[in-house]
Amino acid sequence: MLVSSTEIQNNFGKYLMLSATEDIIITRNGMAIAKLSALTEQPGLVMEKAERLTGSGWYATYEEFLELTKNSEERYEYIDGQIYLLASPKTPHQVTLAELFVIFHSRFEDKKCRPMIAPYDITLKRYPEDINIVQPDIMVICDLEEKLDEDGYYKGVPPLVVEVLSESTKRKDLLNKLELYMESGISEYWVVNPANKEVTIYQFANKTIGRHCTYKDQEVAQSYIFKELTAELSKVFK
Repeated sequence: MLVSSTEIQNNFGKYLMLSATEDIIITRNGMAIAKLSALTEQPGLVMEKAERLTGSGWYATYEEFLELTKNSEERYEYIDGQIYLLASPKTPHQVTLAELFVIFHSRFEDKKCRPMIAPYDITLKRYPEDINIVQPDIMVICDLEEKLDEDGYYKGVPPLVVEVLSESTKRKDLLNKLELYMESGISEYWVVNPANKEVTIYQFANKTIGRHCTYKDQEVAQSYIFKELTAELSKVFK
């Protein structure tokens, strides 16, 4: 890609991200003068299954995120200025997700609230200018019709979200997302771990963890905010 030096100076973050996937040739007065390329062994650039594209210490604006992803077939999340590429999950993740979604669907059948499954963008904000885009594995939405925008995108805050852990996303799900979910108005967060066959449920109140409980073995996970929502771990982790 050929880019002028002026354009690089004005939008460096954007082209730093793009350099993870292609070389950026910098020009001045129509002549190539430099090249911006990814370091193939740099930990912050496309080294994990679902890692940041921006490089350690670099951040992207929301507008740069939209520009990067608008014509892409890939799935991305945007959390605290970092862009994450979501890779295709492995079989244990998908098996667990499928079993859990069946349970959620049956519990909420014929009710106002309904479970949705990824990929489905959720926009979360700690304050008006703080924009984050996430794709929880499962989310329970109770105000779908009221919070759809004119393009058909949901703009509300689900009361409950679920993340199924994998090795490549564990850190993000347990740290970045837990904090974001807690501070953006979500009431309950399920962390499902297929590796050790455990489910931890967090209830948030006043932007802190109010209660939490970990279920394992043959126990039955119980939602704090939806009394009808239970999940037998023997059925979740088949």
